[in-house]
Amino acid sequence: MNSFDWAVLIGYFGVMVAIGVWSHRRVADVGDFFTAGGRMPWWLSGISHHMSGYSAVMFTGYAGIAYRYGITSYVTWSFPIAVGIAIGARLFAGRLNRLRSRLGVASPLEYLKSRYDLRTQQALAWSGVLLKIVDVGAKWAAIATLLSVFTGIPLDRGILVTGAITGVYCTVGGLWADALTELGQFVIQLLAGVAMLVTVVRALGGAGGLWTVWDRLPDGHAQPTAGPYTLTFLLAYLFIKTFEYSGGMWNQAQRYMATRDARSARRSALLSAGLWLVWPAVLFFPMWAAPLLVASGRPDASDAYALLAERLLPHGLLGLVVVGFFSHTMAMCSSDANAVAAVFTRDIAPAVSARARGWSHRAGLLAARLSTVCFLALSMAIATQVDSPAFKGIITVVITWVAGLVGPVSIPFLLGMVPAFRRSGPVAALVSWAAGLFAFWLTDYGLADVPLQIQIVAPVATSLVLFCVLGPVWPEPSAERDALLARINGGDEGAGAAGAARETAVPGGR
Repeated sequence: MNSFDWAVLIGYFGVMVAIGVWSHRRVADVGDFFTAGGRMPWWLSGISHHMSGYSAVMFTGYAGIAYRYGITSYVTWSFPIAVGIAIGARLFAGRLNRLRSRLGVASPLEYLKSRYDLRTQQALAWSGVLLKIVDVGAKWAAIATLLSVFTGIPLDRGILVTGAITGVYCTVGGLWADALTELGQFVIQLLAGVAMLVTVVRALGGAGGLWTVWDRLPDGHAQPTAGPYTLTFLLAYLFIKTFEYSGGMWNQAQRYMATRDARSARRSALLSAGLWLVWPAVLFFPMWAAPLLVASGRPDASDAYALLAERLLPHGLLGLVVVGFFSHTMAMCSSDANAVAAVFTRDIAPAVSARARGWSHRAGLLAARLSTVCFLALSMAIATQVDSPAFKGIITVVITWVAGLVGPVSIPFLLGMVPAFRRSGPVAALVSWAAGLFAFWLTDYGLADVPLQIQIVAPVATSLVLFCVLGPVWPEPSAERDALLARINGGDEGAGAAGAARETAVPGGR
């Protein structure tokens, strides 16, 4: 990188901070901070939902998969995410919106106290927060790895720089800042991705290279599944991503909650699904063609995309691509920070502190901002350890840890809104949660040489089966629970009713 590239990168950071400062004026209370007051347009919510699902791991870990195995990186990653979000648009998006518009909650997990009990809410909240710290730590490590390739900045310093800048805008502006910066980041990534695609196509000999390149690539590069990424893995991943990207990891749930009504939430989900279906293919093509243009220096080929950019792009465009790396990671990490702050402020703190239950609007907003800072600091500390034997590398954290833990956290949360599971009460929720966590430990650390597809599907399958079975076997009927589900599952309300409902607190909650 030269001075021109650095100017592009520094300018980007400056714009992100400026958006956060501007968004500060739109945040008057925790509802604005965590759910944008229910005023976010569906198209902005959809773009934000899409962007909050990316990180620099795509340009490191998944770039390595694309370099070694070809199109399986798309078929077994972004394609199942697109399908899973489309399924979630029907099953979960509208219901998640009604948590805010009808129950008046500001945190995705806030309704769990009434749906199950305080123990269940706290179990899911604490375990989900710990998962998020590790997950976001992997994202910081990924972007710092790319930064070190381009600039030579040490890993720890790169983590500190990116985390600090993200912390400024998401702490000041809340979800509004997240969504608006993600819109800007989407535009930047659009320009950077198209520039990279055009440059690689030219290096391959022109537009015809889009079709002829497959004959020159290693054998199996055009196979939809390859290596450990088998058809079983694909089906398992679709299963997991349907829960994760439909709100099970909280930050996506906030995007649905932030829209005006349930119909807008579903439109937001369908827009995000369409973007996941199309845009990753544009980003992946340069990675698929990379074996013809660069030689990776790492066993996992995680440096392939960075080497490709350094070799082919002129200065200025190189800086734009680096900005694109940052844009995805900062979008995901800031949205996760906001979601975790919501859960801590609205769910965890009131359960452990009587003082927190009496916070004023101002005190609650201050607590939200402080918890955002604390979460970012902890995840950055984890990032410095992500290549330790406990985690086994960036891509291992992203695939096995997240896939393994999302089920126990998300299944009681998401399926708890669906009337078909109304008989599943606290026992079903807690047993499915605990058994899913045990399955994660057993397949990842307790047993040796467990196939990857078993590692990622066993925890979520265990949680799902137990949650579904224990409802009929150990039913826990409740008139309050039925009334709560009736409010979540009723017909769409108009804008006026939605606004009025925001003033109504969830029964038994804050």
